[in-house]
Amino acid sequence: MNVSSAASKGGLDTFTPGLAKEVAVEGIRVNAVRPGLIYTDIHESYGDPTRVERLQGNVPMQRGGTAEEVAEAILWLLSPAASYCIANFIDVSGGR
Repeated sequence: MNVSSAASKGGLDTFTPGLAKEVAVEGIRVNAVRPGLIYTDIHESYGDPTRVERLQGNVPMQRGGTAEEVAEAILWLLSPAASYCIANFIDVSGGR
């Protein structure tokens, strides 16, 4: 992970609960999904198309995730089933 990515993630880890508590009284729910090692084209665009295969041994589930798995977490947070959830993080990361 490069420093700009780490800084961005750290910012979201602080911003998410702060904003969630600030706007909850208005009925606005703020949560975050934190994807782990996911099969996407971004790895190729950064010059490492085999990154997921190379690093998946470091993931407890021993595989990379899919964009669909990340999307399912987002869809759940948007659904009525998550109506009492604020300031939460869902790690879609295979345990990493």
